[in-house]
Amino acid sequence: MSEVFTKLKENLEKKGYPVSVFACRKCAAKYLNEQIDGKSVGFGGSVTLRQMGLYESLSAHNTVIWHEEKYENMTMKEARLAAARSEVYISSVNGISENGEIINIDFTGNRVAAISYGPGKVYLVVGKNKVAPDYESALYRARNIAGPLNCQRLNKKTPCAVKGDKCYDCSSPDRLCRNLSVLWTKPVGVEYEIILIDEELGY
Repeated sequence: MSEVFTKLKENLEKKGYPVSVFACRKCAAKYLNEQIDGKSVGFGGSVTLRQMGLYESLSAHNTVIWHEEKYENMTMKEARLAAARSEVYISSVNGISENGEIINIDFTGNRVAAISYGPGKVYLVVGKNKVAPDYESALYRARNIAGPLNCQRLNKKTPCAVKGDKCYDCSSPDRLCRNLSVLWTKPVGVEYEIILIDEELGY
């Protein structure tokens, strides 16, 4: 385990989070498939989860709901609501400090709401590229790296998507960064587990 992950794991555990560390995405996906079986599972919007193939593997033995997939009987809004009400919720993060502060920026608020309250258990999956030295750096990463890349991915008409260099604090109708969530420490009322993966994943 890298020195950064060793420090991060220790600090997250001090904040009350169980932490599991994996060398690769396949190892982490295998673990999650072993832990989650016969459950309703909600996904937050996440390139990391897509890269891990989790939707396909978990769907084989769970009921998985993800607004990035199309359902004949649900609108996108209905899928977001159903995902947030699932027994298990899985998401990545936009930034995390070595001290254990977890940062997410959201468009509709469905992901940050579900992470904070609702499901019985929340898994947060973190690639090594999401880790920043301190809170300010983690927030900078969420706004100026993850934000522009997600806007480009979703073909949004925002200055950050066009230039791909930073957040412009714009007033575009397509602006994605509308909700900010910071988990200073583990919230009460929800069971959490942080999954650290020693690979670069997602934005």
